[in-house]
Amino acid sequence: MRNELDFIEYSFDANGVFFINVAVAFVMFGVAIGLTPDHFFEVLQRPRKVFVGLFSQLICLPLATVILVTIIQPHASVALGMILVSVCPGGNISNFMVSVARANVALSVCLTALTSITAIVLTPLGLSFWGSFYQPAQDIMVSIELDFLDVFLTIVMIIIVPLLIGMYLRKVKPELVLKAQPFLRILSMFIFIFIVIAAIFSNKEVFLENLPSVLGIVILHNLIAYLTGASIAMLAGLDISDVKSIAIETGIQNSGLGLALIFAFFGGLGGMTFVAATWGMWHIISGLIISNGLAYFSKKPWE
Repeated sequence: MRNELDFIEYSFDANGVFFINVAVAFVMFGVAIGLTPDHFFEVLQRPRKVFVGLFSQLICLPLATVILVTIIQPHASVALGMILVSVCPGGNISNFMVSVARANVALSVCLTALTSITAIVLTPLGLSFWGSFYQPAQDIMVSIELDFLDVFLTIVMIIIVPLLIGMYLRKVKPELVLKAQPFLRILSMFIFIFIVIAAIFSNKEVFLENLPSVLGIVILHNLIAYLTGASIAMLAGLDISDVKSIAIETGIQNSGLGLALIFAFFGGLGGMTFVAATWGMWHIISGLIISNGLAYFSKKPWE
């Protein structure tokens, strides 16, 4: 089930990969400066809603992804890209989208932080575990011989370290951080978009040629992610504010981290790069549509 898309490799030299890693780290730094101890107290005060959010994102989304790829049978590298995106932590823009939707921002920030921290173990393990359920994707991982320790250290450097630095600065320089936060939020958004553009620019003709088929898959996958989060939260009996937060958290993934891992360990493999890059652009669009729609139809203002 492998075709030419599975053998295309985007060429990024060591400097290019380093720049992408630094850019992703800066984006995570932008998330971290918004974290305070109160966000983590959310776990202690209301552990149930946090558990539901983690269950939706860490278990249900990858499971739904495996079911989807089993049904639609995409090319091997496309399927592996979908699985990788599903096991990445929450995206950096999810907190902004949740605030637009007038939902539970504290829960959103808490989930983003927790999934980012657990990503050092759960992303490589999740990719290996869930990828094994789709044989063509498993064949790619076997041929590449993904090293768990290397992936672990990479995620530590571009996710955990900037998170710790950002939280430390928030604690010791709160006034400076609060003044810089709006600017850094916008800057991190542009950096993320730049990462996506840089990922596809080296072979844009092939990307545009395959975009129609990959875009349809990404839109369907992203829609399923939102619906998965909303369904799990509603089945758990959470209130509407929490349902909206968990739906958005599940629907917006850190595809920037996915791209960094693809270039570092998969040689910029075509289908994986297409999925992660397309997801990165699309979830901004879908997030804005859904969050603004939820805000419009909200029955009471966010407090």
